Amino acid sequence: MTSIGTGYDLSASTYSPDGRIFQVEYAGKAVENSGTAIGLKVKDGVVLAVEKLVHSKLLVPDANRRIQTVDRHIGLATAGLLADGRNISNRARDEASSYRDIYRSPAPLKAIIDRLGLYVQAYTLYSSVRPFGISTILGGVDENGPSLYVVEPSGVFFGYNGAAIGKGRQLAKTELEKLKLNELSMREAVMEAARIIYLVHDDAKEKDFELEISWIGPESNYTHVHVPKDLFNEAEAQAKAALETFE
Repeated sequence: MTSIGTGYDLSASTYSPDGRIFQVEYAGKAVENSGTAIGLKVKDGVVLAVEKLVHSKLLVPDANRRIQTVDRHIGLATAGLLADGRNISNRARDEASSYRDIYRSPAPLKAIIDRLGLYVQAYTLYSSVRPFGISTILGGVDENGPSLYVVEPSGVFFGYNGAAIGKGRQLAKTELEKLKLNELSMREAVMEAARIIYLVHDDAKEKDFELEISWIGPESNYTHVHVPKDLFNEAEAQAKAALETFE
């Protein structure tokens, strides 16, 4: 049974006769039209990487980053509508700050994810708002070790060893499944992340893009930061070489 075009997609608070909320599904389509973002949970840390599509040559390089810091030990990457991603990152920072104020300790990533999932899900309940048009990968290292989660537009979230969202997620997931993630070092994960982003971008033959990579672990003193420039350049060069070999 299909209900598209019969009025059931006009509000996020209306179910179709077959139990679907079309506004949430449309939000998922917005994510699929975005550049790819991936996350890798390896033996001693987490690596995030993003394919940021460049829509104009006039844009300032490194502006409007899609990878952002939530707390010292937590980072996030988004795929979908950029402004929605900024809203979510600000909310995540508020939750991390609130946890610190109350418990006087850094927030475990699971606590942030629980609160963020509830926040995103609340936007699927009311006719006066629309669901967020993004999926979000959050990675961090806390007292429980490295962890990686994805929050979907519906508010549902799952823990992952390797995650991919955005336009090239299927190919990226296939490549991630080939890796022995729990055996990789952070530097090896950076190389693999760059290779996968270049591979999925080439497969789509999209516009120019900027590669963003960040990490959290012993290499970064357990702080979420973008990878050092020398390592970034090495990873990008290896990714381009691997792509030429693949072709």
